[in-house]
Amino acid sequence: MVISWIISSRLIPLRGISPLCSAPRTMSTIRWTISPKFLLLTLSHFIAIEKDGEATQQFGRQGIKVLANLQRRAYREGAYVALKISIAETGHNWNTREFQTMKELASHHPCPKHTVQMLDDFDLNGPNGSHKCLVYELLGPNVLGTIHAHFPDGRLPGKLAKGIAKQCLIGLDSLHQRKIGHGGKSLSWKYFQDLHTRNLAFTIPLIDDLSEERFTEMLGKPEIGYVQNRDGKFLEPGVPEYIVRPTSYSTYSWNMAQTVKIIDFGESFLRTTVPETLHTPLSLRAPEVIFQDRIDYRVDLWSMGCMLFELFLGQPPFDTFLITPAILVGQMREMVTDDLPERWKEKWDTMNAGNGIAIESTGPNLQNWLEEVYFDSRLNPDLTREDIVRLGHIIGRLLHFEPSARASARQVLNDPWFNE
Repeated sequence: MVISWIISSRLIPLRGISPLCSAPRTMSTIRWTISPKFLLLTLSHFIAIEKDGEATQQFGRQGIKVLANLQRRAYREGAYVALKISIAETGHNWNTREFQTMKELASHHPCPKHTVQMLDDFDLNGPNGSHKCLVYELLGPNVLGTIHAHFPDGRLPGKLAKGIAKQCLIGLDSLHQRKIGHGGKSLSWKYFQDLHTRNLAFTIPLIDDLSEERFTEMLGKPEIGYVQNRDGKFLEPGVPEYIVRPTSYSTYSWNMAQTVKIIDFGESFLRTTVPETLHTPLSLRAPEVIFQDRIDYRVDLWSMGCMLFELFLGQPPFDTFLITPAILVGQMREMVTDDLPERWKEKWDTMNAGNGIAIESTGPNLQNWLEEVYFDSRLNPDLTREDIVRLGHIIGRLLHFEPSARASARQVLNDPWFNE
């Protein structure tokens, strides 16, 4: 596996370290890798739907063709689409949570405006078995990629952050009205995970009007890395001979008025298929997941609170460096306004005792932390102190230990601040 890193020395204040002792913290992103769960076709792999409904795609230099009879359900001839192919597993249940969720969303008309749309699905037989293939509308760069490309200091302008937040809340409300949880799947090795900036993507207006030549030119020529055994022996059956570096919209002219959609539903669930736990990075894990309590779609509301913090301030609300469950819960207790539920206190005492040191709430509360990060940095603020106070109130309504106490996405959307 070959990994390419992007390194930035942006300063990120840590809650557990004094500002005088804070050191530059690097941010890293895996640019391409082999996922154990999915073979994810990136934008350099696109489908051109011909007039007869047959789609062909040439994969790399090996000339392997994927031929699929794609039915015309919700997309027109000549449209570009994104294709996600699951790995072949013996006895695999094709009714995965993602597939179930996307079928449920597709059954509603009109489809939710701010969630990615699945256009079709089909099975593909290969040397390792049958692969489930999901055909999605093709979207543009994700919000995280846009931040890297256009805002290297890591912070979005306040007006843009508010617009993205509002659209994400609309999308989340459309999911929760159907009792669907996003769950927070992200193929990233970064702290931007969960229902977060990597799981929000911009649309590309009029992309279907581009010729294949112009489309390929916009994405750039695919870069291929060949897979080799360290001992020089032949690859085992089923191991790919090469992998392709994901492309990016490096030459795409982006503007602030584009629509944002929620993507990546790999950990999503319906109310009839709620999982026992979620595979969320520790620093963004909702407290009910940490304490192994029953979860439901309201786990997304905690994630939304964390995402709002990140969108406006450029960093997560909780530390991600040398974090443990006990330290994280301790920071949560500093930030939230409600007490730890009684049913969790026994586990908290065990967790705290096992940490070796007593975790006491000595850090700043949510509002103080917001103001410290936003106004005490080297970045020029474009929001007023009143804006940050109102933002703190909104985030505080989402960051509650008790899931039932969290404001719904619709209640947050009704805050007048989003329309000012």
